[in-house]
Amino acid sequence: MVATAAAKQRTRSGGAPSRAAAPTREVILDTAERLFADRGVDGIAVRDLAAEMGITASSLYNHFAGKQALYDAVLSRGLGPIVETVAVAWQGGLRPERVHATLKTLTAHLARHPHLGRLLQRALLEDSASVQALMGGWVSSLYREGLAVVRSAARDAGWSDAEIPHLAVALFGMIFAYFTNATALRRLGGWPDDPFSERALGVQRRFLEQAVIRLLGPRPRRVARKR
Repeated sequence: MVATAAAKQRTRSGGAPSRAAAPTREVILDTAERLFADRGVDGIAVRDLAAEMGITASSLYNHFAGKQALYDAVLSRGLGPIVETVAVAWQGGLRPERVHATLKTLTAHLARHPHLGRLLQRALLEDSASVQALMGGWVSSLYREGLAVVRSAARDAGWSDAEIPHLAVALFGMIFAYFTNATALRRLGGWPDDPFSERALGVQRRFLEQAVIRLLGPRPRRVARKR
């Protein structure tokens, strides 16, 4: 499993983040990402975030102006690189090497941020106006960039314009669902590996590559039969 900054800052005895040293910005963001994914923005207070890291709320305010600023920073760190990757994906055509590079980048990023999928899913279901305001821009950007990438390839693959938004949602689900449901996968008796092991992540990436190419690869043209 790819280690996060929070995972690296451990004590030798207890395994919890060290309370002797002040947490770094990355440790704060890792902790916030996990707690926001578990409880939602409205279900967690600044004092809870601070207590998790063994610091005072006032110390946390030295890094971030408030909970919404912290939440925005978590989204920016998590979703910003995904939007950037999707925006340049498959430029010049749906070549296998480009599909491989794009999905390798996305899979590695989501593995580094294992709670991001659940955080995004929870945020999409939130009714809170403040959450929707913060999420709206990121989700719109991600959907807009993803739809643009899918559209040109989908037309070459024979999908109708009416089907393209459905296809984009399906691809979004395939990429994120594995990470969103990683905890459930661990509980399944028949699941062979830790979902975040190098082997399992490699299998997931190769599956996504094949799925994308089969869904979006150009269809062979039919040759008219001679009578």
